[in-house]
Amino acid sequence: MELALVIFLFLVGIVFIVKGGDYFVDAASWIAEVSGIPKLIIGATIVSLATTLPEMLVSVMAAAQGKVDMAIGNAVGSVTANIGLIMAISVLCMPGKAKRKDYLRKSVLMLAAAMLVVLSGFLGQMGIAIAIVMIVIFAIFMGDNILQAKSSMTTRTDSTREIERPRPGRREIIVNIIKFAVGTIGIVWGADLLVDNGSELARFIGISERIIGVTVIAVGTSLPELITTITAIVKKESSLSVGNILGANIIDLTLILPISALVSGQALPIASASAVLDLPACLLVGGVALIPTMFTQKFTRVQGVLLLSIYIVYMVLTCAVMGV
Repeated sequence: MELALVIFLFLVGIVFIVKGGDYFVDAASWIAEVSGIPKLIIGATIVSLATTLPEMLVSVMAAAQGKVDMAIGNAVGSVTANIGLIMAISVLCMPGKAKRKDYLRKSVLMLAAAMLVVLSGFLGQMGIAIAIVMIVIFAIFMGDNILQAKSSMTTRTDSTREIERPRPGRREIIVNIIKFAVGTIGIVWGADLLVDNGSELARFIGISERIIGVTVIAVGTSLPELITTITAIVKKESSLSVGNILGANIIDLTLILPISALVSGQALPIASASAVLDLPACLLVGGVALIPTMFTQKFTRVQGVLLLSIYIVYMVLTCAVMGV
């Protein structure tokens, strides 16, 4: 009877995140069209903040309880999964052009944050000073998005060729606000149900607790980004997908980790295994995904294959290091 309940809740979680992702991308696209804000900006701010809620909750709660390894591993592991798995899927399915002006600053900020995390691993801890620098990077990221949004809206307003769109009616606004809210709740609750009941299901069938931690928890908290990306692929919203992943990664590194450090009230100690494997893997997939695009102004399937390959090797090495 207990197994039946676990399976039922697991399936409910799938339904929640699938339908939540559908509503979420619809509402985010509508916001972009009505406001004139580029979908990349919507993806990198509103969508990213909402889809990083699971990582935020897990890491901050873990730090508050003194489980610093879980706090760091969840945030950094989610970034690696976001790029090595989720962005890889997006690029493989929808390779395309990328305007340097849209991606350059965000790419530099994300790589800078990743390098600071690697530096923290080298030092053996994330101190308050680095945490403050991270928060500054987050503030720059949000400020840049706001400036881009204002610039885009001004350009659209001043353009004489722009066809004036009819203003949305009250019913349309209410419907999309509800879809956005329901989508957010569905994604977060669905991810929570999948992680919790997926772990229980794995235990029932005899999978190692260590394997559960490496796979279900790390990837599980990234499910909102995965579902949002898959939904965006189906709807051919590639800018929304990549923007969401970039924004989510910057938030994971520059907001979740510093908050975890501040909540714990002390520097976050970083285990040697994380410093040697997890943190460099995070920087490596970030470099493969973003550095070539800075010069070529496009995402290619070759990058997708490389990212997926690196992620698979990383998972194999992680299991080997854990003695599985």
